[in-house]
Amino acid sequence: MPRYFIEVSYMGTGYSGFQVQKNANSVQAEVEKALLIFYKKIFELTGSSRTDAGVHALQNFFHFDTDSEINDDSYNLNAILPADIVIKKIFRVDDDAHCRFDAGSREYRYYIFSEKNPFLQDRAYYYPFPVNLDLVQKAAAEVLKHQDFTSFSKRNTQVKSFLCNIHESEWIVKKDCLVYKIKANRFLRGMVKGLVGTMLQVGREKITVEEFGDIFQSKDCTKADFSVPSEGLFLCKVEF
Repeated sequence: MPRYFIEVSYMGTGYSGFQVQKNANSVQAEVEKALLIFYKKIFELTGSSRTDAGVHALQNFFHFDTDSEINDDSYNLNAILPADIVIKKIFRVDDDAHCRFDAGSREYRYYIFSEKNPFLQDRAYYYPFPVNLDLVQKAAAEVLKHQDFTSFSKRNTQVKSFLCNIHESEWIVKKDCLVYKIKANRFLRGMVKGLVGTMLQVGREKITVEEFGDIFQSKDCTKADFSVPSEGLFLCKVEF
């Protein structure tokens, strides 16, 4: 059966996450609703990367199968969708292409600003404390040394493996923001927020880089800091 990819972008502030959930609104639910209204047909969507509640995405994907003739009806579907979700394009792919399993890497960025700025509200984390950039950069380099991220995964997850291959991990300064950039083959629930929150503890000299490394070895998520909010986190790119 013919398969199609849908590329989407969204602000996650008003949603419980990317994937359909009971008794909560999600990005997937809104896209499925728009497809039903426009095509008068129910489509079963499979998502590429399951962003958590409040997390934004510059790029994410769904795929679906159908015998119906589908064009790139992005304009019409965007007229139905709420303002905080946009379909960038719909395109035909190989019948066995999978938007989740065929993704080679995903890139997340977490944005932090230290001086009050109303234009960054809901798109970055206001953190008005001094951060030692040299120390957080060393902590980011420490991330590259590890594959087991048990300590940086929230509980109540259904994954069978906590192993991730990290391709990039670094802090950069971009305009008014301090940004953590990480690229990996896969991510665990809450993983980026756990890394950022714990590295900020390093940057404020509350723990050492060595102690940060010890948290990986402990395989204990109670030792990581997941307290940073979702508003600063963006899924930026999914590469196939």
